[in-house]
Amino acid sequence: MFSGNILRDAIISAANNLANNRKPVDDLNVFPVPDGDTGTNMSMTMANAVRELEKYDGETAGKIAQVNASALLRGARGNSGVITSLLFRGFAKGIGSEETVTAENLASAFELGVASAYKAVMKPTEGTILTVARVASEKARAACLSGKDALGVFEAAIDGAKEALAETPEMLPMLKKAGVVDAGGQGFVIILEGMLSVFRDGVIVASNDGGAEITDDEENDTARNAAGEFETEITFTYCTEFIVKRDSECAKEPSELRAYLETIGDCVVVVDDDEIIKVHVHTDHPGNAFEEGLTFGSLTSMKVENMRDQHEKAKHDAKNVKKAPAKTVKNEKIVSVEITKPVGFVSVCAGDGIASLFRDLGVDTIVSGGQTMNPSTDNILRAIENTPAETVYVLPNNKNIIMAAEQAIRISTRKVIVLHTRTIPQGIAAMLNFDESLEADANAIAMQKAAEKIATGQVTFAARDSDFDGHKIKEGEIMAMTGGKISYVDTDVEKATYKLVKSMIKKDSEFVTVIYGQDITYPQAKSLEKLLNTKLGDKVEITFVNGGQPVYYYIISVE
Repeated sequence: MFSGNILRDAIISAANNLANNRKPVDDLNVFPVPDGDTGTNMSMTMANAVRELEKYDGETAGKIAQVNASALLRGARGNSGVITSLLFRGFAKGIGSEETVTAENLASAFELGVASAYKAVMKPTEGTILTVARVASEKARAACLSGKDALGVFEAAIDGAKEALAETPEMLPMLKKAGVVDAGGQGFVIILEGMLSVFRDGVIVASNDGGAEITDDEENDTARNAAGEFETEITFTYCTEFIVKRDSECAKEPSELRAYLETIGDCVVVVDDDEIIKVHVHTDHPGNAFEEGLTFGSLTSMKVENMRDQHEKAKHDAKNVKKAPAKTVKNEKIVSVEITKPVGFVSVCAGDGIASLFRDLGVDTIVSGGQTMNPSTDNILRAIENTPAETVYVLPNNKNIIMAAEQAIRISTRKVIVLHTRTIPQGIAAMLNFDESLEADANAIAMQKAAEKIATGQVTFAARDSDFDGHKIKEGEIMAMTGGKISYVDTDVEKATYKLVKSMIKKDSEFVTVIYGQDITYPQAKSLEKLLNTKLGDKVEITFVNGGQPVYYYIISVE
């Protein structure tokens, strides 16, 4: 049996082990595009749990498992990070409220973790982390039935995970061709090995990689609000915030706390999970809010600010300094704004030009992120709560961000609709097709259909040598892609882009939009614009936009 402290140390050890090995896991990715890779996303997800677990001592194993699951949910980045969080969410259900980890609840933890992960993936693919976790679960249950203790069950799970990992190239031809195993599966094995170091030897793997830590600058820049900042009427004086550590014996529901707070103030936000309730309210009686919160459990992170004083200071500063283009949502709290309209929009993107374009189309809140930095569920949740609308549409604009966005649905105070926009052009098309006369769900269908009609091209560089989509690619070569597949490989950006655009134009194509990135100079963009207009201008209307995005030299939309 393993105590709560042992489980805590095991998870911390797992996070350290993954941080130490994240680059080798990143290097397993077959697709050569520079992105927020599997090892990085899983490591940053696990790091979020470490920050929470280090606060606990002497708790039950059930408590530790729940704290870990909650932290991973909020910190999940990318598809691999979300799946990792789901595996541990099910793991927590298996441990339940038990004092220790036993052979039986450990086997159940693996089983429920796998069930949670498979359920969340629309089309599960075998040969991935899902397979590795499933086989680990099967071996754990078999070991439990044969009479093994908790350590024996865990060792059997690792053996099963390693066996399945070795077989992943036989399940996915692209892995076999590249001569690698699945990156997510490898990351999961590394997590289990880090835990085993504590379970078997009592040793926490030491961290020798600080790179998984998220800097304040990165977090503070995750969401920007396009609403006005100073000319608002303040009804209540004090912005009051606190976290309730829920009392397991309290039968009251968080909705009751919200109902009470709405009688003493406005801008009420109550976000909860199994462990905590986060509260935000504007009120003239913060003491009353605290007293009511105490009926649900103990309080922490209490904060009261006089908004009238802040408002006067903000107006003074606004007259004496250049106004910032957008408001920044800080990392340390979920910032909520008063609901003032029925519908709002959150968009994930990188690049000032692209962010401005989305704002012009009506997006309220921008989450900074994309290919190289996948935002966490908590980043997206914070942006949703900072959008002054009853229903909030979220545009992930990247296939590796959709799952993290969907995890925010159940913990948001708003109605959240996540559109499956996989590229920036798809997000733009969705916004252009919003119809305020339609109901929310009807709009979602129409916007999604519009997004799927858009052909997207992308031009970037190869992050590693690769043999992919029939192309032998050298690190640093230029890749021109359509629909996520490589169309052309070249050594010249302009030539590759011209060939890509030409191939994307069909008989019924009318408009081409070319968004150029931060690594393209204005003269380079004008040169390509002249070439495209000379060669293709008689067929389509061509528009150039300075997007300022990283990673991609050009993003092309054809409609």
